[in-house]
Amino acid sequence: MKATDVFVQCLEAEGVEYIFGIVGTEILDLVDSLSRSKQIQFVNVRHEQGAAFMADLYGRLSGKPGICLATLGPGATNLLTGIASSKLDHSPVVAVMGQAPFERQHKDSHQFIDLVNIFDSVTKWSVQIKDAQAIPEIVRKSFRIASMEKPGPIAIVLPENLAAQTITSKPLPVAALPVSIPAQDAMKRAHTLIHQHKKPFVIIGNGVCRQRAADELRAFLERLQSPVTHSYMAKGVLPKDHPLNFFTFGFNEMDEVVSGIQEADLLIVIGFDFTEKLPKEWNQNKLPILHIDALPAEVDEYYPVEVELVGDVKQTLQAFQILDVPSKPWVPSGNLQEHIKQSYAIEEKPKDIYNLPCTIEHVLHSIETLSSEKTIVISDVGAHKVSIARTYQPKQPNSLIISNGLASMGVALPGSIGAKLACPDAQVICITGDGGALMNISEIETAKRLGLSFSIVVLHDDLLKIEEQMMEKKFGDSYGVTFQNPDFVQLATSFRIKGHQAKHIEEFEAILGEALECSEDIVLIDVVMQNGL
Repeated sequence: MKATDVFVQCLEAEGVEYIFGIVGTEILDLVDSLSRSKQIQFVNVRHEQGAAFMADLYGRLSGKPGICLATLGPGATNLLTGIASSKLDHSPVVAVMGQAPFERQHKDSHQFIDLVNIFDSVTKWSVQIKDAQAIPEIVRKSFRIASMEKPGPIAIVLPENLAAQTITSKPLPVAALPVSIPAQDAMKRAHTLIHQHKKPFVIIGNGVCRQRAADELRAFLERLQSPVTHSYMAKGVLPKDHPLNFFTFGFNEMDEVVSGIQEADLLIVIGFDFTEKLPKEWNQNKLPILHIDALPAEVDEYYPVEVELVGDVKQTLQAFQILDVPSKPWVPSGNLQEHIKQSYAIEEKPKDIYNLPCTIEHVLHSIETLSSEKTIVISDVGAHKVSIARTYQPKQPNSLIISNGLASMGVALPGSIGAKLACPDAQVICITGDGGALMNISEIETAKRLGLSFSIVVLHDDLLKIEEQMMEKKFGDSYGVTFQNPDFVQLATSFRIKGHQAKHIEEFEAILGEALECSEDIVLIDVVMQNGL
């Protein structure tokens, strides 16, 4: 059997449903083999960066690796940003790339670059296949490593000369990853540690959402009764009106909850990734840490671990309940919870929205009002990302996706395609600035071709707002941050999707409400922002 036929069989055995990529000379055999698969749909995209972002969001929301495919040289390097993003946000992804044949890899050669070394720093494992018979082992190992905590991307490089070889190997059996929980002694020490302190503060990170541990965490918190804050990527674990919810932290400015953290005498840090915010920014007092996560804590002067509970977060929290979690109710001073609500504009929008301007807070309140528990909001990167992290309150975990590790502009639109394919019954809303929107707007054609339906909210102000703010703060002026935009409504029409413009919140809410009710097409809403963001 042809090597690429075996490769596809291995992908089928792993449960792969979609592969995002662009056809190129060095992967023709692999695409030919995919054409005969009854299980896998090859999604030919418009740019490889979009393919990587689609795989990232698909992997993050489905819980199984998303797959992207590119040819050698520029095709492969176009994947790099999306792969780096999945590394820092811990999304399971497998990137498959073509490569020049062995006989020209030892010299300067057309489009040949060392892809294994290029991708090594942004993946958990980067490997070139050197023996076609090893394809089943390499594919099985790749999926296993990509899915292990903490998840991340894998790069597989397939030289062209191996693709058409005849081999006899077959796919290997797929075995579930083992689940581990901390030793009983560690559990008891953690229990004692909580008993010894009066004012614990709980910090929730991405790992809680990633490991689907929200229910177990809420049960733990109901017993503990101590204040809680979320990282950007953990929002939705606690509902907006939960009395323990002190909302979000991790901001460069106006990180209001830090004052409450500094009043604590113990920090219980659960599923937190340092890429979300380094401890020096929120634990300057070097408070003792109870670390609960899938991996041991990183060494950091401002992260002084007293006890580590290392294992599956979901199983660990379940086991901890048996030890009867001590109740430690306390409230940070200064009416902090209400102060955060006001500072971050978390309260409900005004009832009278007639002629209300389109500010980011008003837009987010409207989205929050119209969204359901099945709505997934994908945030692009820019000034609006910070506002979304502060203001928008999702109704469920994993229903607000923010690229926060690499924080790459352009992620939201292609990411919405991956999200919709992973969660076809969900309403998906893509929020992007006009800067990020045009980076990958060509993928609207991909989404339309696939017959997908979601809403694209383009926040239109003709500048890079956060860069303008930073330059004015540092230099008193800004430079190089403005641009001109196309007519977004006409652009939408050219892609054969619905396009609307909203200058007031009343218009925006009516358009978005109709789009969410219809759910049969892609709708782009050009939101003309008033008074910046």
